[in-house]
Amino acid sequence: MEMIERIENGIVVLELSGKIMGGPDAATLNEKLHDLVESGNTRVVADLSNVNWMNSSGLGILINALTTIRNAGGDLKLASITEKIKSLLKITKLLTVFSTYDNTDDAVKSFLV
Repeated sequence: MEMIERIENGIVVLELSGKIMGGPDAATLNEKLHDLVESGNTRVVADLSNVNWMNSSGLGILINALTTIRNAGGDLKLASITEKIKSLLKITKLLTVFSTYDNTDDAVKSFLV
């Protein structure tokens, strides 16, 4: 998994790409989220447009990320999810847990309303 961080209107956007499958990916994302929370950044958008595979460990990473951010008083929103990932979220009923948006602009705007 690759991760690029940028700030858009005060919202952290994490562009994730590749495969999200646990192991080192979990540690990398978990460390990044804890760093963000410690620095007061609790409004996060995960751009999944370039994620081409996710397994159950990857879903666990996202759930852990959501829990970490929400426990800090913020929220994690998913943007630009591919059909493959959307299907996985639907099957596991996680589509009802995460706020999802068609693109990062809409996800960022949802924090600003």
